[in-house]
Amino acid sequence: MPVDRSNVGSEDRKEFAHISTRGERLRACNHTTRATAKACDPCHCRVKEEEIRVWIDLANSPHVALFGEIVDDLRQRGHKVILTARDHAQTAGLAQQRWPDVVVIGSGSPKALGAKAAAVARRALDLAHLLKAEEPDVALSHGSYAQALAAKRLGVPLVTMMDYEHQPANHLSFRLARRVIVPKVFPASALRRFGARGTKVLRYDGFKEQLYLAGFRPNQDVIDQLGLAQDKIIVVMRPAPEGALYHRMANDRFDELLEIVRRRSDVDAVLLPRGMDDKSRYAALEGVTVPDEPIDALSLLASADLTIGGGGTMTRESALIGTATYTVFIGRPAAVDAELMRLGLLHDLRGQGLPVFAKSSGQSKPHLKEGRTEILATIRVALAQAG
Repeated sequence: MPVDRSNVGSEDRKEFAHISTRGERLRACNHTTRATAKACDPCHCRVKEEEIRVWIDLANSPHVALFGEIVDDLRQRGHKVILTARDHAQTAGLAQQRWPDVVVIGSGSPKALGAKAAAVARRALDLAHLLKAEEPDVALSHGSYAQALAAKRLGVPLVTMMDYEHQPANHLSFRLARRVIVPKVFPASALRRFGARGTKVLRYDGFKEQLYLAGFRPNQDVIDQLGLAQDKIIVVMRPAPEGALYHRMANDRFDELLEIVRRRSDVDAVLLPRGMDDKSRYAALEGVTVPDEPIDALSLLASADLTIGGGGTMTRESALIGTATYTVFIGRPAAVDAELMRLGLLHDLRGQGLPVFAKSSGQSKPHLKEGRTEILATIRVALAQAG
């Protein structure tokens, strides 16, 4: 997964050092080159990096897995990581399981646009109040709009990641960010529309999910923990993000397929809710298991025979793990999803038709291409340049 280096400055092409005053403190070791974006394992490198303070905000459940690798990498390199999380969906619970030092600020996102904007503004003020004493050198998130506003208020350089080109709030985060990290397939026209161009943008090849899936080893006990029958077809269903800024409609297609799935006697179905609204809506249905607590969703996806997804991240995780995966996302399609379809890893079920109900042999699940090193190198460069 080579990193696109065409938009990085030309000075000192041999190393990441001396990109900026603050960037000098985030420099990679002498064995890291811009040409390859390959970095030494910090455990085997004796080069001392001066500590910087990186503030990472977790605004949604998938961010816990995504930033887990990033937090580990930064802390192994001797940097200070300040973690905040929003109490939205499973974000706070998952974050607290992994990092006892995470500070939870803000709650779920209201559906009404005005209330949504007010909630972001309130959380931004609360974050700014907390982080003022922490004095971070740089802020990093995957589209945390409250963090973008708080970082602007504090004068802290912002690095934002994003992989969905139809998110309207990109207008805010892209314009406020010092650096924007996107996948290679992210359309250039969308970057220009959102105010990100030239040296502000760094690209990586592949999918952000590869950062943490490359070394993933599933827990085989998850099926038994959920009380599912091993001899049945295990189907995982993930509802649409109804009420999100980029998804303002109900997904009748998902409910239609759920009705079919839960009435099949050869299927054990698990529905992974996004929040309390989903729990209230689906928990009483027969023929489907709705977990009460956060579970090891990645292990479940890997153990399942097929996944039907109404959203983005979990659908891509399932496809990249190698489980038969179908999308019923009815928002504007993402370039990353189109790429997965091109690769034959994701199947479009938004129109007519049904998924193939069959037990997986387990033999065809591909080994994920190693992407961790390259994506981490891109993030290190962005943090250094932003400082």
